[in-house]
Amino acid sequence: MKKLLLIILSTCVILGACANTSKEQDANKKVTLTVSAAASLKDALTEIEKKYESEHNNIDVKLNYGASGALAQQIKSGAPVDIFFSAAQDKVDDLVKDKKIAKTETKPLIYNHLLVVSTLDTHKLTDLKYDSIKKIAIGNPELVPAGQYGKQALENAKVYESIKHKLVLTKDVRQVLTYVETKNVEAGIVYQSDLASSDKVKYSFKIDDALHDTIQYPIAKIKDTKNSKATNDLYEYLQTDASKKIYKKYGFDINKK
Repeated sequence: MKKLLLIILSTCVILGACANTSKEQDANKKVTLTVSAAASLKDALTEIEKKYESEHNNIDVKLNYGASGALAQQIKSGAPVDIFFSAAQDKVDDLVKDKKIAKTETKPLIYNHLLVVSTLDTHKLTDLKYDSIKKIAIGNPELVPAGQYGKQALENAKVYESIKHKLVLTKDVRQVLTYVETKNVEAGIVYQSDLASSDKVKYSFKIDDALHDTIQYPIAKIKDTKNSKATNDLYEYLQTDASKKIYKKYGFDINKK
């Protein structure tokens, strides 16, 4: 009887040790979180990612950049994404309708403005009609919010019809900036935050905010995340004052203007 009791106790000790080891392994296991974000957020989020990972050793943040429309389509198709940081509210609204995002799990976080950047001395949208400006880069309005806002501004300024033959459509707003920097085009429409990351653009001017919808960046949690607790922690971290300082550093507005 004593021998049987000893065997049972030994087995319990071994099982307990295994259970504790398993818990420790789970606690030490690295969690990967995927954030799909507008291309214009690249500089700011890259800095925030490094800071967050240095404070959370068990988290690996994967940043997937692109045009907000294209990213939204990926999420609709079932791409494994935990957080969506869009450059346009309508892309998030579509995902709410598709039940990929809960309406209570999204909010506008930061704001931006449009600029015309150019290799030539330009001051207003009507200057884009000049013969010296042969090509104008703009994000594809069907997928790229900056292009969507840009087209809206050109139409409201009554210049779109006269320059649409000059437009070169790009996959995202960063490509617009690259085309201007490399002088593949004479002008382009980008965000204020994009210019903050470039020292190669000689001329630029701000487009009147009244010519287009408010440029706001909503952040959202995806319903199908496999790591709810970790996702929620990162979601909240991206909204902290520390993160907002970084957005501001890269040319974003924290408050609606």
